[in-house]
Amino acid sequence: MSKRIVVCGDDFGMNADIDEGMIELAGMGRLSAVSCLSQGPSFAAHVRRLAPLDVDVGLHVNFTEQLDPNAEALPALGRLILNAYAGRLDAAWIDARLQRQFDAFEAATGRAPDYVDGHQHVHQLPGIRARLLLLLKRRYGENRPWLRQTAPGMQSGIPLREAFKARIIGALGAAALAREARADGLRTNRRLLGVYGFEGGKRHYAGLLQNWLFNARDCDLLMCHPAAASQDGCAMSRQRRAEFDVLASPKLGDWLNVNGVHISRLPAGA
Repeated sequence: MSKRIVVCGDDFGMNADIDEGMIELAGMGRLSAVSCLSQGPSFAAHVRRLAPLDVDVGLHVNFTEQLDPNAEALPALGRLILNAYAGRLDAAWIDARLQRQFDAFEAATGRAPDYVDGHQHVHQLPGIRARLLLLLKRRYGENRPWLRQTAPGMQSGIPLREAFKARIIGALGAAALAREARADGLRTNRRLLGVYGFEGGKRHYAGLLQNWLFNARDCDLLMCHPAAASQDGCAMSRQRRAEFDVLASPKLGDWLNVNGVHISRLPAGA
């Protein structure tokens, strides 16, 4: 039986290059989920172009990325993690940020998100996780979105540095998120693949991708960060373009077939 995996593109709405890349890949059947920064500068202009495509459209909740230079300053990820585990995050601040992001998503799309995850995986942190689950229950009742689970998938053939990073991400809240999601009756993906250092160009990414597909199990999620161009020339933009080129390559079809994998939206029974 073919293994179904969700291939999820992160950061839609951050800029037009990212949006165009994800729209193109989704049209090719190379993405099955798109995670949106609903307060991003390009989100409202482009999100409706996802509507006719066979993808889940999710909310990528953000507590660290300064998308608007005129808005309140946001903490760096390390500071947010420390404050979360020290119990120093203000519930009213969390609620206000979540409310604005859900409002912006619904205003632009006319509907609820299909799923929710977090930019830099912040949705799983103590404090944020509880407030998010409460908001979902109050806002959507029995028709709640699914949640992205960050427990690492199998790491066979993955370099030590990338495997270690995947385990650190999972250790920051995956077990608690999975437990609380199950208690609330929420669906999640099985495990998370796609973690690496966002460097190395096309050859490095292609090698990692083949290993992730070899390691994939049914209902795992492979996250990615593609973009159709790298006009600003920075290293992260160049790597986003490298991801796009690999994901758009005809070779991906061969890699999927040899590993018995096909790209799918999250199955209803997950």
